[in-house]
Amino acid sequence: MIEIYKCRRLLWYDHVMFALVWHTIIDIFKNNGLIHAIFFFSILFYSISLHRHLFFYFYFSLFINLSTHTRLQFHISPNRSSSSSSSSLQMATLISDTAPWKDLKAHVGEIDKTHLRDLMADTDRCSSMMLEFDGILLDYSRQRATVDTLSKLKKLAEEARLKQKIDNMFNGEHINSTENRSVLHVALRASKNTTINSDGKNVVPDVWQVLDKIKEFSDKVRNGSWVGATGKALTNVIAIGIGGSFLGPLFVHTALQTDPEASKSAGGRQLRFLANVDPVDVARNISGLNPETTLVVVVSKTFTTAETMLNARTLREWISSALGPQAVSKHMVAVSTNLKLVEKFGIDPNNAFAFWDWVGGRYSVCSAVGVLPLSLQYGFSVVEKFLEGARSIDQHFHSAPFESNIPVLLGLLSVWNVSFLGYPARAILPYTQALEKLAPHIQQVSMESNGKGVSIDGVRLPFEAGEIDFGEPGTNGQHSFYQLIHQGRVIPCDFIGIVKSQQPVYLKDEVVNNHDELMSNFFAQPDALAYGKTPEQLQSENVASHLVPHKTFTGNRPSLSLLLPSLDAYRVGQLLAIYEHRIAVEGFIWGINSFDQWGVELGKSLASQVRKQLHASRKKGESVEGFNFSTTKLLTRYLEASADVPSEPTTLLPKI
Repeated sequence: MIEIYKCRRLLWYDHVMFALVWHTIIDIFKNNGLIHAIFFFSILFYSISLHRHLFFYFYFSLFINLSTHTRLQFHISPNRSSSSSSSSLQMATLISDTAPWKDLKAHVGEIDKTHLRDLMADTDRCSSMMLEFDGILLDYSRQRATVDTLSKLKKLAEEARLKQKIDNMFNGEHINSTENRSVLHVALRASKNTTINSDGKNVVPDVWQVLDKIKEFSDKVRNGSWVGATGKALTNVIAIGIGGSFLGPLFVHTALQTDPEASKSAGGRQLRFLANVDPVDVARNISGLNPETTLVVVVSKTFTTAETMLNARTLREWISSALGPQAVSKHMVAVSTNLKLVEKFGIDPNNAFAFWDWVGGRYSVCSAVGVLPLSLQYGFSVVEKFLEGARSIDQHFHSAPFESNIPVLLGLLSVWNVSFLGYPARAILPYTQALEKLAPHIQQVSMESNGKGVSIDGVRLPFEAGEIDFGEPGTNGQHSFYQLIHQGRVIPCDFIGIVKSQQPVYLKDEVVNNHDELMSNFFAQPDALAYGKTPEQLQSENVASHLVPHKTFTGNRPSLSLLLPSLDAYRVGQLLAIYEHRIAVEGFIWGINSFDQWGVELGKSLASQVRKQLHASRKKGESVEGFNFSTTKLLTRYLEASADVPSEPTTLLPKI
């Protein structure tokens, strides 16, 4: 009986261990790949032969860890394809588990005991929180932080290996691990003699080959040696793109429109951007334009982006219907790498301008995506100054120590505000109308980059990453959402001021000129947020007691100020690069991949299903099927209410 019992016990162990092994090997395979699964199984198999019981208890514990997705995850170094990298098994550690993170969490209690009124009274502290580089002054003394806070944040940066991650980016390593790509928008504005490698190849010569081609082509269009199909000069440009192919170039264009040098160079030319597939956007873009004098730039890396290509086909029809199909090759060019589809579309492949996989869409404004339309509008020499400005910040970001590094400090302070003080949003408040498109562009760069829920190793984050970005130029925003910022939610603010206006105005007998009036608000608003107004102050001003609660401002609301000497092409480039690198720093600290955007894909795939249904319903009269009740109801109502749309329509273009 004893022997039978032992035999049954062994069989029970065998069955349990087999189930556990099988379950976890599959788990390892899904999360870490075949090589790790085989390696791990080999170790376990050897362990069985040594000591069955010890192995069982060890393995059961391991199984619990793996199945509940704790820290025991293995990964290969993100730089899989770099010749200098070596694959190694290592534990994936979240930044929130480290001592510097926990130290900062404990430090919050100390900060909560202080008020910005008291912090701003410390002159030495305020002096240490001002930084100047190349004429740009950063003042972050109105952050809810002490010198000790900055010291702790620096230790957090060191724990996150921030310097190494920055170096890895500039060295062309595949830090975009989920797509196995380098991240080299810095190469787009590097000088010709710079060496920046990706997969062992210096990419800078390729960049400058495209830049030289853009210069040659834009010069021809601007001087009239390249003309349209009827021999007329092409003075109007419509750039078709979406997302990063639209917001970045639009931001730069809007910033340069009123710059004296850029405005003079534009010489009456027009540049418009068509992004939305909404026909209203098409109508507004072609309104008042003559196809004979219009050049269309189609921006799509693969030449398959649904919205962009439908808009491109629409403008191709606009040109063809007026000038004939043969006119397309003279009136349309492309920014793409898919030359086969470019040619099939009707664009001469020689008039296609390349960019590369290591350029993310939201970081592509310094590639042909932005440089081509901007050079057609302002001339290559102006755009080259924009690239030089971005390059100056690239070099500063790569070489300056953390305590005097503008993007690093801004990134660390954002992490402090989001992850420790619990402020999820950030307001970008430029005190110049020329930067009205800065906030929408940074909104995409920031929220598409850092809107992630897992670490770069695929581990679910136990903290929130990313910021909610929004903004509006001052003083417009003061009469819009500043009420909430002053007396509602606490939202850290970026105030951006310009010393010299692009377009100064002086009126006789006015107390101050227009720009001084604008800048008075730039200087006043941060102090109003920091100091607030106490009930005691209101009472001393004889404010009625029932109004005191309504007029009390708690203050203690953080902000920072960036003061630029001017806003020309060079400074616009600097501002762009400051925000790009700031966002990268945040991602590097949080331990996420700031350079993929898988969240964009799900909506696209679902839209494709709806597109097929609309086609089937319009063309064949098929009923709506395969969707949930809500979507089915909405789609059915839409189809019923738009039944006047012809099933076989003839071409109809907007008319304004």
